[in-house]
Amino acid sequence: MITLTSHGVFLKNGQVCTSCGVSAEEARKNTITYRILSAHNQSDDDKQLRIRFDALVSHDITYVGIIQTARASGLKEFPLPYAMTNCHNSLCAVGGTINEDDHVFGLSAAKKYGGIYVPANQSVIHSYAREELAGCGRMILGSDSHTRYGALGTMGVGEGGPELVKQLLRNTYDVKAPEVVLVYLKGTPRRGIGPHDVAIALVGATFGNGFVKNKVLEFTGPGLASLPIDFRNGIDVMTTETTCLSSIWETDDVVKKHYEAHGRPEDYQRLAPGGVAYYDAMIEIDLDKMESMIALPFHPSNAYTIREFVANADEILAKVEAEAKAKFGKCTLDLRSKVRNGKVYADQGIIAGCAGGMFDSIDEAAAILRGQSTGNGYFSLSVYPTSVPVSLELTKIGVSADLLMAGAVIKPSFCGPCFGAGDVPANNGLSLRHTTRNFPNREGSKPGEGQLSGVALMDARSIAATARNGGVITAATDIDYDYTPHEYHFDKGVYQKRVYYGYGKADPDAELILGPNITDWPRQYELADNLLVKLAAVIRDPVTTTDELIPSGETSSYRSNPIRLSEFALSRRVPEYVGRSKAVSATEAARRGGECPEELVRVLSAVGDAKALMDHTQFGSCVFANKPGDGSAREQAASCQKVLGGFANICYEFATKRYRSNCINWGILPFTLAEGDTFPYEVGDYVFVGGIRKAIMEGKERFDATVIRADGTTAPITLYVKGLTEDEKEIILRGCLMNYYAAQNQ
Repeated sequence: MITLTSHGVFLKNGQVCTSCGVSAEEARKNTITYRILSAHNQSDDDKQLRIRFDALVSHDITYVGIIQTARASGLKEFPLPYAMTNCHNSLCAVGGTINEDDHVFGLSAAKKYGGIYVPANQSVIHSYAREELAGCGRMILGSDSHTRYGALGTMGVGEGGPELVKQLLRNTYDVKAPEVVLVYLKGTPRRGIGPHDVAIALVGATFGNGFVKNKVLEFTGPGLASLPIDFRNGIDVMTTETTCLSSIWETDDVVKKHYEAHGRPEDYQRLAPGGVAYYDAMIEIDLDKMESMIALPFHPSNAYTIREFVANADEILAKVEAEAKAKFGKCTLDLRSKVRNGKVYADQGIIAGCAGGMFDSIDEAAAILRGQSTGNGYFSLSVYPTSVPVSLELTKIGVSADLLMAGAVIKPSFCGPCFGAGDVPANNGLSLRHTTRNFPNREGSKPGEGQLSGVALMDARSIAATARNGGVITAATDIDYDYTPHEYHFDKGVYQKRVYYGYGKADPDAELILGPNITDWPRQYELADNLLVKLAAVIRDPVTTTDELIPSGETSSYRSNPIRLSEFALSRRVPEYVGRSKAVSATEAARRGGECPEELVRVLSAVGDAKALMDHTQFGSCVFANKPGDGSAREQAASCQKVLGGFANICYEFATKRYRSNCINWGILPFTLAEGDTFPYEVGDYVFVGGIRKAIMEGKERFDATVIRADGTTAPITLYVKGLTEDEKEIILRGCLMNYYAAQNQ
């Protein structure tokens, strides 16, 4: 289905070749990617880019913190369109008035600073961006990792909130020019194959080996013509799970029709690679050979064909159970009980969000279920259209009625099932979801309280086929059904009645309305001459997700209160982390207050004159993880550590650029180890980095540090901080991005 080519290739007039008589450097400029990045680059250097975006998007887990940070940094008005959707914390069952307080704050901020405010349940963030903000040749920055609009000719980048703050303050997104990977599509998908099948196969082929990490995927090839726009969007949004930086697709009449249908024909332009274009690698996808896929817990890359999975379910699910046991200790996950008489039974089906809730997927799912029944057993099916315009059209053409008649439940536009705040299954439940992620606890279970369930990702078509069979996992390619696609008609009238369009209408006299949970960031301090950190968490898993660093779900109700939210940091992975970090922070507060804490005297004595070092050595907590930061762009994965007194991460590599950027923007030193080095140290050990401030100022990338073990013995260690820009150096020296901007405004 998918073939990877790790060496460079040329594309000449749509045909792949290894040599075309043109230099790679010159042909590189003929990619769509190069042309869009160059058009947005504010520097004269095409290797070190300084990007300004055309629009910003955030949802209600992130926009409060972004605006609060920007306010503290001197924000006067939004200088570009900034859409704030309310699709994550739409429910108000947890935290009292907190969620709606944030929504009121968002509308008041849109009025004061000139923003676009999309009320709760009107649209999920990426649907709104596709409908209203995307345009061929544009770039959009979002504070959500699935900011991907490449199929519409728009390069979307998902980053942590501080990167949006930079754009709001008229600064740039700084990044090395990325490598570009050709995704060459050929063939035509057969009946029953949907975008999630292709996406899961793509993630399975590229995530574990880092094939496209921090690169741009550029889609083209003869197979493109066979894909409707929703099919393209459904693949595109999942490219985030490959850890690529962004994506872009060749545009054609299908894309042109999308913009015409949405009343924006002027936003279409033809985008295609130039005559001879060079790519650093290639992924070939044969759509003819694509099979119905399933991604098992606990990652979208845990991919199997449904046929292979069902045939070997007991063995495969035993591996999932073993992983759950390793992650959650005493809390067990029993999935092999789902295997009965050669069949595998699921408990729940969900079609939702920016990946699954699109018009075409729901339309075809309804065709599979028309005249059928989901049954009255343990299996249930919920469908969340991705926006009110989509829901309205499904209602007009009778699709919603067909689903309701089959036993499905239609719910409002909401991202909850994707991040653990909606349709939580029973303990040991297996939920099938056409959503973007199936990380641990993304379905809302709480292992610390003995609750554990799992999510498997599948395409809406196979979920509908499974529902039709009463919960028996079934590939849509294995059933007969009739389907004639409906043409989609977008009605903007519902947005005109409810969305606040405030861009260009900033009112500085408008009052910001702050609920009692909306608080300012606690004070952060500049980096001292020396740094001493204590290991508060040591995680040796191959990859650590941002969900583990700061859990999603109901914890996000406290996202506007940095101190309360920080209480959840690593709570589902290292429950002791918060207490350990608080103890370190208390010791640092005593030092800063002029005391000489006994702990610091003892530890600093191992590396020099403790009293002489005391006034010049900052003390904080530290997290070690092999490869942290896969997953969400939420800045809270880093900010919660900093609020608790965290000053460093040590790892072999960062899973994503966005998490590393979040650490830097919060003044957390992003230390890495050399490949092959060992890290045998444990919680309670210390790392001392002398002269850290001067070294960062001078641009040094290697640091000779000392480990002081809990027993008082010492060992040398070499740490690295590579590739900091001049701005990033200054941010770290100042202690965080807010301090950096505050210093500029003095």
